[in-house]
Amino acid sequence: MEIEPIDFKKINERVTNVYEAIVAASKRARIINDQNKLEYNQQLSTIVGITDDDFEEKENPDQLKLSLDMEKRPKPHQQAMNELLNGEAKFFYKDVE
Repeated sequence: MEIEPIDFKKINERVTNVYEAIVAASKRARIINDQNKLEYNQQLSTIVGITDDDFEEKENPDQLKLSLDMEKRPKPHQQAMNELLNGEAKFFYKDVE
């Protein structure tokens, strides 16, 4: 997987404070990661495990395929930054009253 640098100027065009935008993107990345984990665990629960009398660990082809499919997805931090740069993600301050 290659690294794609992001120009701060691109981020600064969308928001007033670059550092606040990066913090917002990191919080969004955590949310995306939690959703991915939940989806993975739900799909993993539907896979029937192989039961043998041996105590050896054997590879389950369905589980391996599911893991490889999850690894091919874009990483959560990349998704969050893309959402921020495309204007899909918005952030704001909570009103304290």
